[in-house]
Amino acid sequence: MLKQRVIPALLLRDGGLVKTQKFGKHKYIGDPINAIRIFNEKEVDELVLLDIDASRQDREPDYALIESIAAECFMPLGYGGGISTIEQARRIFSSGVEKVVLQTSALQNPALVTEIAQRFGSQSVVVSLDIKRDWLGRYRLWSSSSRRTLSADWLQALRSIVSAGAGEVLLNSVDRDGMQEGYDLRLIKAAVDAVDVPLIALGGAAKLEHFVEAIEAGASAVAAGSLFVLQGPHRAVLISYPNYSELESLFRGKDVS
Repeated sequence: MLKQRVIPALLLRDGGLVKTQKFGKHKYIGDPINAIRIFNEKEVDELVLLDIDASRQDREPDYALIESIAAECFMPLGYGGGISTIEQARRIFSSGVEKVVLQTSALQNPALVTEIAQRFGSQSVVVSLDIKRDWLGRYRLWSSSSRRTLSADWLQALRSIVSAGAGEVLLNSVDRDGMQEGYDLRLIKAAVDAVDVPLIALGGAAKLEHFVEAIEAGASAVAAGSLFVLQGPHRAVLISYPNYSELESLFRGKDVS
């Protein structure tokens, strides 16, 4: 069995799936239930679903949609978007979701991370951090809900949410999102050196070799969106996923502790 996880990251907006570039230029790619069924057939390791508007619109998760998706999903599922209380997290876990992904609430209220971790286990809490370079090339913490950079130091924020109880970190490069130029390896290395929990790299994958580069940089798992849902020079919607033999060959000898 592969030690490295390869995770499709799907973005949910208004009940449908979209793909973005640098968190803008939303492109509709289809119905989430149909996408889940295709990924089931392809025996995906794990899947992350993020509602990109819930926190920005200050609304709760769409529980009915989450339940429908979880009922169809045969692989471990993580959900993020609009989660701000432990009761909301409980409802999501009750629907069959294995992990909750927090960002806005984790940064505003780290105690929520601790509360969920203590009640449901740290392995069930993923904190997502979006990082964007400023005009001087410095890494800055980016808020998806307010669409602006935050004053907090991103490495200190990373250490704080891990100390609060996060069992895993989803690290996303805003500048690489949807651009298919490869992961930000320097960013990955800096994050891995700062904390000792598993890190999922996201943002920029265009080919399978980019997965190896991220793993060698220290990531415990790799996630991608465009690579799995947009294909060809015209970025046509085509859901794909490498088979087990391809992944096994790709990661041969790449151990992740």
